Amino acid sequence: MNNKNNRFKNTLPYLILFGVIAFVLVILEFQGSTVKTLTTGELMKELKNNNVKEITVTPNNNESVYYIEGKLNNYKENESFKAKVITEEVTSITEYISSNEIKEYDTNSDPGSSTFLYVLVNVLPFVLTIVLAYVLFKKLATSNKNSVDFGRSRARLSNDQDKKTFNDVAGLTEEKQEVEELIDFLKNPKKFQKLGARIPKGVLLVGPPGTGKTLLAKAVAGEANVPFFYISGSDFVELFVGVGASRVRDMFKEAKRSAPCLIFIDEIDAVGRQRGTGLGGGHDEREQTLNQLLTEMDGFGENEGIIIIAATNRPDVLDPALLRPGRFDRQVTINLPDAKSREAILKVHARNKILDKSVNIKNLSLRTPGFSGADLENLLNEAALLAVRRNKEAISMSEIDEATDRVLMGPAKTSRQITEKEKKLVSIHEAGHAVIGIKVEDANEVHKITIIPRGMAGGYTMMLPKEERNLVLTKRELLAEITGLLGGRVSEEMFLGEISTGASDDFKKATNIARSMVTEYGMSDLGPMQYEEQQGSVFLGRDYGKSKNFSDQVALEIDRETRKIIEECYENAKKIIGKNEDLIMLLSEALMKYETLTKEQIEYIVENGNINFDVSEAEEESMDDLKAKAKELKIKGYTKMSKEELEEALKGEDK
Repeated sequence: MNNKNNRFKNTLPYLILFGVIAFVLVILEFQGSTVKTLTTGELMKELKNNNVKEITVTPNNNESVYYIEGKLNNYKENESFKAKVITEEVTSITEYISSNEIKEYDTNSDPGSSTFLYVLVNVLPFVLTIVLAYVLFKKLATSNKNSVDFGRSRARLSNDQDKKTFNDVAGLTEEKQEVEELIDFLKNPKKFQKLGARIPKGVLLVGPPGTGKTLLAKAVAGEANVPFFYISGSDFVELFVGVGASRVRDMFKEAKRSAPCLIFIDEIDAVGRQRGTGLGGGHDEREQTLNQLLTEMDGFGENEGIIIIAATNRPDVLDPALLRPGRFDRQVTINLPDAKSREAILKVHARNKILDKSVNIKNLSLRTPGFSGADLENLLNEAALLAVRRNKEAISMSEIDEATDRVLMGPAKTSRQITEKEKKLVSIHEAGHAVIGIKVEDANEVHKITIIPRGMAGGYTMMLPKEERNLVLTKRELLAEITGLLGGRVSEEMFLGEISTGASDDFKKATNIARSMVTEYGMSDLGPMQYEEQQGSVFLGRDYGKSKNFSDQVALEIDRETRKIIEECYENAKKIIGKNEDLIMLLSEALMKYETLTKEQIEYIVENGNINFDVSEAEEESMDDLKAKAKELKIKGYTKMSKEELEEALKGEDK
């Protein structure tokens, strides 16, 4: 019924247009000229009196008659006559015409004998007028479409082709448990209503970018098998004030028709920022939109069967009214995945990729701490692109290693010309970082050293935690990290007798850690007090939004304590590097020769004190040693294990 009404409303303007055009044509026809009808006798009389000014004779064979049109001498410009005579009378009329020699005399051919001419003269102009009017109205309606639809919701309904389930969401075990209640409610709401339980109206997904917030929301809709509306927070705000509020109303109106359903608002901080903030007043359009959203979620009206899921990585800027119970009742924090979750994520993204037998997903997950789900997907995609570029039939560890470096630091700049002096300086610098990681107990483990330029760096040392930690770091670990960052500059100063600009980023990171130890973590002589904290001000920016609750005297003491930590770590780095000059030189020589050293090569240099090794032979010897140990400890299936699996098994036996 509604479709019929809509069709009628759409065609009504065109029907009115056609009627107006027809009416105008008829009026013009009647107002344009006056035609008098004469009988045959009256026409003969006018001819005898020489009163005919012009005349046209048109035959019609079908009716055996002639149609005669013309003008009399006393007629005005818009007046004419017409007459209809039979065939027998035409002869006498034409005799009068020829004898009186009328100035304008014409005999038309029969129009009925030419169908094309009849259509061309009588029908075509009317059809062209209608087509032209239709095109003009169509163009006018299209140009005004956006202005008419300003208040319509921009929320789009997800199609079945993009349907996701929990099988597509790797890891996030606890997070999926948190949202399973929503699925149960959407499938069987009576079970909750029976005990008087109220399901959360809104769920806020909070976490860093790329951790799977949008994917989890899609999976909830796919598992519940209900309509899924999705929209971005920026789609509400437009140029005109009031449009955002209108779109919110229309969105909930559409959702009520499809209830039970889900509404997903991505990047809700674009519209849900705290009201009344900023130096120059608020933002009327955004605040009106937020007010309408608050009312629709929990106002006087009820939105039964509508559950809202929103995602943001800035929960600190959201309005408190948006986070209160009754609106976003539940917050689900989605953190970066741990090693087990990364393994599951890599398996999901490796489904459609051909991996070489040498690729071990578990070992790869251990080598990628701090990677989000999006980073891991990008890692495998970059590896696949490299394998295609190298014309390989499968993705090997070589491509994955290169892809890891590309994701972290950017593509290698192999075409850049580097002088021997610069190459030597970078190798000494990176060897300094590596020696701190090798010799300091609480430092991160060195996995790779390279002097190939990537991004803004002339080279880098990959150092990963020995054991993955998600919660806390100790003071000794932080001091070891600062010492490792300063190792490059110390090595330059001690063995080259000069310093370079290559340590600027190291100093930046070391200073930030040291200042945080003093002002936030209470790890200095100033005591267990927090002097600074990030406020995350909505409009002032990060630097200006840092709260400083201390006097100028305390500020001076903070600077002294920060400098003290840096200086102590610098002196410690000098002692360690001074004691390991031979190792620094060996690593530098190996980097000059191979440009990149892997973990196995670094271990070989440390154990044997030379660089006279072949990569494949060193790996074989290492595997033989590991298999011998595994055989002595009677570890089952050791012959089929990879090097990394053997190391893990031996570590377990040692424990």
